[in-house]
Amino acid sequence: MRATAVTLAVGALALTAPTADATPSSGVTGTIISKTTADGKDYVVREITIAPGGSTGWHHHLGTLHGVIRGGTLTHNKADCSLDGIYETGSPIVEQPGRDNVHVGRNLGTTPVVLDVLYVLPEGAPLSVDSPNPGCDFQ
Repeated sequence: MRATAVTLAVGALALTAPTADATPSSGVTGTIISKTTADGKDYVVREITIAPGGSTGWHHHLGTLHGVIRGGTLTHNKADCSLDGIYETGSPIVEQPGRDNVHVGRNLGTTPVVLDVLYVLPEGAPLSVDSPNPGCDFQ
């Protein structure tokens, strides 16, 4: 019985462990405001704050995200290292799902970036999936 419990616990850790070469976030905090599940989808509203100099780390999502920048300026890059947006207060942002949409959000400014985000995910999916740096010379 104990061996089975240990095996299940180790298996669960393996499923939730970050990618070995993942780039962790830094200076990021998030608070879930609400979560609802309907028709096989999770709808999660979350406030995210990125401190000056902070980064989300490279990641992707399994569903679409819709957000609004409430404060600060978010610099957003795609996996080919190109800049795909500089989002200032009041700007909307949409992040498409899938491994083909690996990206990083960075706060290059001196004030916190605050975002309100709606995640539309498959039921039970994580908010994000860590990814390794695709070879860009920034985090």
